[in-house]
Amino acid sequence: MTLVRPLTGKKPKITLPEGTIDTQMHAYLPGFPSVQGGPELPAGDLPTPDQYRQFMDWIGIDRVIVTQGNAHQFDNSNLIACLHAFGEIAHGIASVDARTTETELDALSDARVVGLRVMDLPGGAAGLEKLEEIDAIAKSRGWMVAVQFDGSNILDHEAKLSKIRSRWVLDHHGKFFCGVAPDSPQVSAVRRLIDGGRCWFKFAGAYESSKSGAPEFADVGAVAKSIAVHAPERIVWGSNWPHNLARAQSDYPDDAQLTDTVLGWLADDAARKRVLVDNPQELFGLTSLKAT
Repeated sequence: MTLVRPLTGKKPKITLPEGTIDTQMHAYLPGFPSVQGGPELPAGDLPTPDQYRQFMDWIGIDRVIVTQGNAHQFDNSNLIACLHAFGEIAHGIASVDARTTETELDALSDARVVGLRVMDLPGGAAGLEKLEEIDAIAKSRGWMVAVQFDGSNILDHEAKLSKIRSRWVLDHHGKFFCGVAPDSPQVSAVRRLIDGGRCWFKFAGAYESSKSGAPEFADVGAVAKSIAVHAPERIVWGSNWPHNLARAQSDYPDDAQLTDTVLGWLADDAARKRVLVDNPQELFGLTSLKAT
């Protein structure tokens, strides 16, 4: 059975504020096959910028950060093409390392790339072993860094993470595959990193690490709520569309319900405006960007 991604439906009960930025998604265009070292392209029809624009209208999103997919490793050609297709509403997160030339970095900048990716999980192009070199590149360009790994081991990496000089975000609710609670030492480490002044925390992909499961993802929600109380100015949100890990229809989340669940972990509309508009503008350096 072919996986079908719903692009319309009953809208979320929570109305997203004008200028909402989706800070975690991927998009693909024909002609850019997966490359060696990465996973296959997502299941089902290719999730294109045109499809995502329908999704935006459904959920209530105005702007988007497009993250380089693992399938393309260090080849950012698809990302650049997608940013061109989206136009001014989109900015990008690319995958580079010390081998990337200044000419290539200039091309990424011209395409509205504003950040770099560290993905220390199977299929990722650049793991934590490249964090220092990627941070140096980001710092030189005024970009941010998106960091994703198994947060179960965050205590082993805290010293290295605390030395990041760029603005950076811990992706996917920290991805604590071991299972954590608000008082777990791993969550205490997140709070310390946030308090260091350069770290943000991303609400996205709760289903990827939750032990309690859908539809409430109560365990991830408990941690998310505690961090939102601790540092409301350091939370951002992403839809995680097109949910790349879903290979069958039964694995695909209800996007409207998921949006309501996750944004329901925030106190009120003012908190949601902060998380969906103000915080990502600061993290990604988009303060002057106007909703279109």
